[in-house]
Amino acid sequence: MVPLIRAARTAQHLAVQALTANGLAHPITLALLAAASTAAARAWDRGHPVQAIHTAPAPQRADCAR
Repeated sequence: MVPLIRAARTAQHLAVQALTANGLAHPITLALLAAASTAAARAWDRGHPVQAIHTAPAPQRADCAR
């Protein structure tokens, strides 16, 4: 995996964890969101598509109980 994509995904994951734990107004959350957006912008500027950073979730199977 390209280091820029890995950095963007990691920053996004950490920002989501901080958001869940601390809320949006917390300074750590804001700093991690800024880092995530910067990492994503760098990857975009280098020509990586958005899909490389934000992969679609795996389709979930509906279990039908009869």
